[in-house]
Amino acid sequence: MRASIKSAVLPLGIAVVLGFAAIPARADDQADRQARWKDIEKSLFGDRVPQDGAAVVQLDAPVRADDASLVPMAITIAAKQPVKSLYLVIDDNPAPVAAHYTFGPAADPRAIKMRVRVNTYTNVHVVAEMQDGTLLETTKFVKASGGCSAPMGMSDEEAMKGMGDMRIKFAGDAVANKPVDATLMVRHPNFNGMQMNQVSRMYTPARYIQTIAVTDGDKKVFDLDTDISLASNPVISFAFVPTDKSQLKVAVTDSEKGHWEKSVPVPALSN
Repeated sequence: MRASIKSAVLPLGIAVVLGFAAIPARADDQADRQARWKDIEKSLFGDRVPQDGAAVVQLDAPVRADDASLVPMAITIAAKQPVKSLYLVIDDNPAPVAAHYTFGPAADPRAIKMRVRVNTYTNVHVVAEMQDGTLLETTKFVKASGGCSAPMGMSDEEAMKGMGDMRIKFAGDAVANKPVDATLMVRHPNFNGMQMNQVSRMYTPARYIQTIAVTDGDKKVFDLDTDISLASNPVISFAFVPTDKSQLKVAVTDSEKGHWEKSVPVPALSN
């Protein structure tokens, strides 16, 4: 699905989104916001039109962000819904598609949490693609400003120290046939090309995470395609159903061909 994501984002330094004309980054009224979403929707889904999914998909996001560079997003799916993938779209960010999760057989996709950058007042859409191809959509308006250009408050060298280091935490021991909650923390500055070095006054070259793959043994939990809207040092919470001899593996790649992997044993299964 990487090509679909790229067709809906604004490449750095280019004023036209591939596949549709650029719209001003800040939408001044509801009509502009709706037009912006229709262009993104068409680029991502073609002739498929998402239905109102409020009864199935929920997005918990702040009405006004405390920190536009670290905006928490929590997505929940009603129980027992056959979800194939999830899109998190920040409509008026330079790269709108913040995340595309594709779930595997080991996933429990009912709850995903992550932190993103939000550049301006914008609608945020979550679209769940069901196993039968149906698209279900929910929307929330978020007030934020400058999240994509916000500096990290340290030198670029400091921000890159330990890049690729990962920590994985589990919420208790695993229970057979029951989902386990996990939190993944990745050390990575996710420079997006819009941040100015506070010492040199030059823009820091873009270097950001593009994919995160999580597996449990030989079973996929999820693949995540992401872009410059992902927050620095990302933290992602998710759930999965462990196998008898679980070994959770995470593989991360970035835009400069950096690649890092980490495997950790899942807490022992009990009945």
